[in-house]
Amino acid sequence: MLADMNIKTFLQGTASNAPVPGGGSVAALSGGLAAALTAMVANLTIGKKNYESMEEEMKAIAESMTAKLNKLVADIDRDCDAFNEVMAAFKLPKATEEEVESRKAAIQLATKKAALVPLEVARDAFDLMDSIEAVVERGNKNAVTDGAVAAMMARTAVLSALYNVKINLGSIKDQSFVDEVGKEVAALEANAVSREKEILAKVVL
Repeated sequence: MLADMNIKTFLQGTASNAPVPGGGSVAALSGGLAAALTAMVANLTIGKKNYESMEEEMKAIAESMTAKLNKLVADIDRDCDAFNEVMAAFKLPKATEEEVESRKAAIQLATKKAALVPLEVARDAFDLMDSIEAVVERGNKNAVTDGAVAAMMARTAVLSALYNVKINLGSIKDQSFVDEVGKEVAALEANAVSREKEILAKVVL
């Protein structure tokens, strides 16, 4: 399990000539880091003097970020698993016409899944933005830069996950699927960049 590796081992594995962990898993990790930092700022606000009125909001954010963090951590391995399914489909037998057609169908199905997993990561990472904005605006000011980093990591998670979506779309024959997912990709890209700018503009040092 990639998610159970220590940081050094994960980075060494990423640097190796093995195809996984790769950009998809790193995208999920980036989202996880954004969620973790957001939870940290919320937790550093809870119980602090002058932030009493933010207590309930910050508790809710901390709880929400913990759940989102756990999902994004699981996605580190889900992305790897999706890639492995594509590779397994390519290894299916193709000695007969029936096997050739079955293999083609399996490759298409696995490639769709390999596109949808990082798309889900991108959605989840983008969904962090409202909470990140909240901790930047109303959280402990001593940790505002951690909120800023969370915004940048969330943006990175969205954009990097979407690159993994797009490379898989190039191999998918179902044009309606490609068109539908492509529209969502374009919207998420634009919105993630815009939201990051809005949040960073609120960082007061």
